[in-house]
Amino acid sequence: MEVTLRDQIEDTLRTVYDPEIPVNIMELGLVYKIDIKDNNAVQITMTLTAPACPVAGDIVLEVETKVKAVEGVSDVHVHITFDPQWTREMMSEEAKLELGWL
Repeated sequence: MEVTLRDQIEDTLRTVYDPEIPVNIMELGLVYKIDIKDNNAVQITMTLTAPACPVAGDIVLEVETKVKAVEGVSDVHVHITFDPQWTREMMSEEAKLELGWL
């Protein structure tokens, strides 16, 4: 089975962790959309666990840096949104189990 660019990007995003909750941003449900343009420029729409997240800049920089390093990606833009606002219900079942929130 061929690994697509989207698969590689999603795998890469699973290596980015929220420093306050020891779970990756994909399992937390923080990534809302990954849009890959014709020229392999990637736009990621994501949120944070809280609007006043003190490490917001660090997380965005880590996402940009890691996704830019994926072979074939030409550019990365991360858009932060709070619509809809993140809730624990957006987490995967696995993440909820890991944190004991089930």
